Amino acid sequence: MPCRHPTPPRTWLMTDERLGDRLWSALERLPRGSGIVFRHYSLTPDERRALFARVAQIAARRRLVLLRAGRTRLARTEQGVHNGPKPVVGLWTRAVHTRRDLIAAHRDGVDLVFASPVFATESHPGARSLGRARFMAMVQDASMPVIALGGMTPQRARILCDHRIHGWAAIDWWADQKRKAVPI
Repeated sequence: MPCRHPTPPRTWLMTDERLGDRLWSALERLPRGSGIVFRHYSLTPDERRALFARVAQIAARRRLVLLRAGRTRLARTEQGVHNGPKPVVGLWTRAVHTRRDLIAAHRDGVDLVFASPVFATESHPGARSLGRARFMAMVQDASMPVIALGGMTPQRARILCDHRIHGWAAIDWWADQKRKAVPI
C-alpha cells in the first residue's frame, strides 16, 4: 500500500513530559522537514490541546511534520496519527517491538513504523533492547519505512542505514544538543 504522505521524515522527535522546557529547544534543533510525534499523555485533555497548539505553531513555521499519538484528536492541524486509529488523511504510524508487531502493521496498512528499543534508553530504564542483530533481523523484510528508536543518535543511525532503516527518532538527544543534527 502506498504511503499517504509524500515523503516521510527521516529524523523525528518523540515528545513527552520528561522534556519539560527543553521541548522548545528540541523543536528548534530539528532539521526542517523532520517529524514530531506529540505524546504528553499525562496532561489533562485541555492542557494537552493547548500544548499541542503551541507545538503546531512552531511546526508550521519550521515546516515540521506533526503527528499526535493516541486516540484523542487534538486539532485540525494534525498531519497524522501515531498508535491510534487510521487517519482520513495524513501519515499513519505505529510503534513495533517484535516481528509479529511489524507483520500486523503491514497487514493493517500502516505507512511507517517506529521499531524500538534498538539500544538501551533512558525512557525505559532496564528494558531489554533489541540490539543491532535482533533489530536487523526484525526489519529485514519490512514493507514500509522503518524508523529506529531507542538510544538513537545520528552516529548510530548512520551505522543502521545499511540495514534498511528510513530514519531515526529520539527524545532526550534533541533537547541535549547544542546545534542542529544533520539528517541521515
